[in-house]
Amino acid sequence: QVQLAESGGGLVKAGGSLSLSCAASGRTFSSYAVGWFRQAPGKEREFVGAIRWSTGHTVYGDSVKGRFTISRDNAKNTVYLQMNSLKPEDTAVYYCAADSDPLIRWYPWIPAEYEYWGQGTQVTVSS
Repeated sequence: QVQLAESGGGLVKAGGSLSLSCAASGRTFSSYAVGWFRQAPGKEREFVGAIRWSTGHTVYGDSVKGRFTISRDNAKNTVYLQMNSLKPEDTAVYYCAADSDPLIRWYPWIPAEYEYWGQGTQVTVSS
């Protein structure tokens, strides 16, 4: 059993930065892939990025590439999403998700790959 909890959301101005955290309880992330997704009102759930815990390999969605960075902290069993150069279109509820058995052929942008989901944290970017 894995429980995920996102934190760090809030209101920021366009061009600003915000860091989100995804903390896990119950199990460690040692063999997992951890993904970030977001969903804005009236829009489909969008892939933000993901990390393979064991290797630190990351992949990002095109809309955030070059602006967002995913990292991990082994001691805290936590994944971070550092968001820079924020835009109003980044406004959404951000979710973290965990895949306990990422495949060799990895498709982190597919929500169905993930077994566990957090409750989400709201990020609002004002223009």
